[in-house]
Amino acid sequence: MSAQPPDAPLGQVKFLTVAEVAALMRVSKMTVYRLVHSGEMTAVRVGRSFRVPEKAVHDYLRDAYIEAG
Repeated sequence: MSAQPPDAPLGQVKFLTVAEVAALMRVSKMTVYRLVHSGEMTAVRVGRSFRVPEKAVHDYLRDAYIEAG
């Protein structure tokens, strides 16, 4: 997946569904909803559903990464 520059025009931003984010992170959809509702992951509300910018997923994973061992 390609990451967009921080100032990318909205037409170039790739949005993912909650199900796609859950599959990418290998977690449940409920976990993604919790991250969105808590503000830990940025999302856009479209009607009754959410769309998560691909960059938000990468940022979250980068910030959550910890060194083990």
